[in-house]
Amino acid sequence: MTVIGVTSMKSTEPALSEPARAKVNLTLRVRGRRVDGFHDLESVVAFADCADRLTLTPGAELSLVASGPRAQECGEVADNLVLKAARLLGERVAHLKTGIFALDKHLPVAAGIGGGSADAAAALRLLAGANGIALSDPALMEAARLTGADVPVCVRSVACVMTGVGEVLQPLGLPAMPGVLVNPRIAVATKDVFAALGLRNGERHAGVSDGIEAIAWPEAGAPIGDWLAMLSAGFNDLEAPAIRIQPVIGEVLARLRATGARLSRMSGSGATCFAIFGDETEALRAAQTIRRDHPQWWVHAGTLS
Repeated sequence: MTVIGVTSMKSTEPALSEPARAKVNLTLRVRGRRVDGFHDLESVVAFADCADRLTLTPGAELSLVASGPRAQECGEVADNLVLKAARLLGERVAHLKTGIFALDKHLPVAAGIGGGSADAAAALRLLAGANGIALSDPALMEAARLTGADVPVCVRSVACVMTGVGEVLQPLGLPAMPGVLVNPRIAVATKDVFAALGLRNGERHAGVSDGIEAIAWPEAGAPIGDWLAMLSAGFNDLEAPAIRIQPVIGEVLARLRATGARLSRMSGSGATCFAIFGDETEALRAAQTIRRDHPQWWVHAGTLS
């Protein structure tokens, strides 16, 4: 059990629960590597309707227990981002009330869909609710940023353009889009993919031109086709290096593209890939076919928004 200096919460206080939705990078450009070693990113981010669930039970000690079908993939509890986020917030908020976190783990790990980051963001939302802290509070957002690059965008879990090292967020009126997520059950370490990209400190990424912040995105309520036309012009700069590390990612993409998807791409640093379809029936049919042909793969059909 992990313990930090916090204020006890009354045992009569009810448990709080939050979903931790999967993050999907619809586009991902790496503009360069800063002198401090961090990478400058530009990404259109959406969130799927598949999620882990995190519960906070009031208590005097900060701890975490994990269950669910992916619990064994979480690694050492002491290294979990849920506890890291809570500690970082506790360093910035005096007398932070905390307790026992229980994680029901369903999302694959090291999968490019921010599973650990989403869990950490859910922890910050739970602690914010238990302590009367606004989600926009600078202390909370600093704790999110220091926990990991994907944590700030996962705090709100709404579609946006994410830039900088993940801390600059511009909301987007993205419509709900029928989609399928596929992970070949192969873990891919983000650091290995960025290393394979091969940028040195202070180096800009060749071929990356004007930023996406200035793009005139479709207005809220615009047809899906308008969004797909613009998203299809995007890239994931990590896709090629990830495929070099794990060629099965290329197989997943080929399988998705063979279903007639309107857009398919790798998310984050992989290995999860997504496809967007014209309607829910097409998405479900594609997911069923892929599950039948590749029963060892993780497949989810649902909505991205």
